[in-house]
Amino acid sequence: MDLIDKSTKVRQGEELDFKRVAEFLKDNIPGLSGDLTVEQFPSGYSNLTYLIRMDGTELILRRPPIGRKARTAHDMSREYRILKALKPVFPYCPTPLVYSEDESVMGCSFYVMERIKGVILRRDIPAGLTLSPGQMTSLCDDLLDVHYQLHSVDYRAVGLDGLGKPEGYVKRQVDGWSERYRAARTEDAPSFEDVMKWLSQEMRPDYARPAVIHNDYKFDNVVLDPTASMKIIGVLDWEMATIGDPLMDLGSSLAYWVQADDPLELQTIRTLPTNLRGALTRNEMVQRYAKKAGITINDFNFYYCFGVFRLAVIAQQIYYRFYHGQTKDPRFKALIVAVHNLELTALRVMRPKR
Repeated sequence: MDLIDKSTKVRQGEELDFKRVAEFLKDNIPGLSGDLTVEQFPSGYSNLTYLIRMDGTELILRRPPIGRKARTAHDMSREYRILKALKPVFPYCPTPLVYSEDESVMGCSFYVMERIKGVILRRDIPAGLTLSPGQMTSLCDDLLDVHYQLHSVDYRAVGLDGLGKPEGYVKRQVDGWSERYRAARTEDAPSFEDVMKWLSQEMRPDYARPAVIHNDYKFDNVVLDPTASMKIIGVLDWEMATIGDPLMDLGSSLAYWVQADDPLELQTIRTLPTNLRGALTRNEMVQRYAKKAGITINDFNFYYCFGVFRLAVIAQQIYYRFYHGQTKDPRFKALIVAVHNLELTALRVMRPKR
């Protein structure tokens, strides 16, 4: 049974110039020949991801989305640089092949990389795949271990010390994401003012050991070996990676982690199979990370609440494009529900324990 993640027809308004792209690829990647076909991976809400086929060779092309973009987001050169630097020491990265700022090809910068073929878990596991509780536990362990492995990379040794500013990282994140939310808020969106105030008041100091952080690390951004092992073989979507606080990164990841006993507002927006029997809870993931890092974590509420808020901002920024008619992707319409439900979740996390 074929469980490999599938591409589909390119969405209307997001087509590529086949002839121009084919010419560029043949000129810049040795060994390519034949006719070009293009499909699109339908999941994901940010950068556009295409499957390029040329005479049996499969490549991945990444470009920014159509419409309004956040000021510092969707930097293709930055994403390409990160992959080039990390690949030799973090083998889960796809191999980057070529980057271009030639707008005559498709009107924007873009890059091309190898395709890592495998299984990607989304809201529900693919038909025909069965995960026992023990397998699900092992998969959660693997997800956490690979995340910690990334945080253990010596970013200075691989030339990424200029990628971000770890000093003052936590404050910049709280202030910056608050500013982004206010800029992207639409009339039908919640205010989040109480949440932003709480995050400012409860802000934690910067982690003592800054690290390479992915900033969107979750099950549907990792590729699993399609064989029986189901081990992680690839990590995708590096557009938000930087140097920063690894606990903030973990909090951002766990914002996606909807477990079986979570309330309705989270269950309705679940996007990953983290509710399956055998899946670790958020607290178990935090404690596994703490054990690997040799630290004690008694209260993770600030980091988790920040992750929930940050996820709401991302959803709101994408919904903004739909609200103002900058994209026709029908998936974006429902994101306003997620924004409201994420505010409910953040407010619940903020309430003092009784």
